[in-house]
Amino acid sequence: MKSNFFKCGATGWCLEILWTGIHAAGRGEWKLMGQSSLLMFPIYGMAACIGPISRGLKKVPVLVRGSLYMTGIFAAELGTGMVLKHYDMCPWDYSGSPLNYKGVIRLDYAPVWFCTGLIFEKLLSPKV
Repeated sequence: MKSNFFKCGATGWCLEILWTGIHAAGRGEWKLMGQSSLLMFPIYGMAACIGPISRGLKKVPVLVRGSLYMTGIFAAELGTGMVLKHYDMCPWDYSGSPLNYKGVIRLDYAPVWFCTGLIFEKLLSPKV
């Protein structure tokens, strides 16, 4: 589980830097400077729990699995975001976006979290 925590933390960081770099391009910033925060590593590392969950969901249709992962990611983002916001340490702020909830989750990110959960599922699947 410990190695999966580090694998998920590093993968999450890389995906976030890629994602924020793509958004920079959308703003015309052609250096594509992606960014993240040290605080995000343990948050992404928590995705290691997808491994044991995915083994129990092997036979469940992909739409249901992706929806479950998306819901779990939203819950983790809301919970960690609210705690970090309480201590004025939250590295993200969605309050300027439509479809945000309390500035810590964006409902329009549902497809992103759906796909991200499935990516982590594949990342954590035992190699056969």
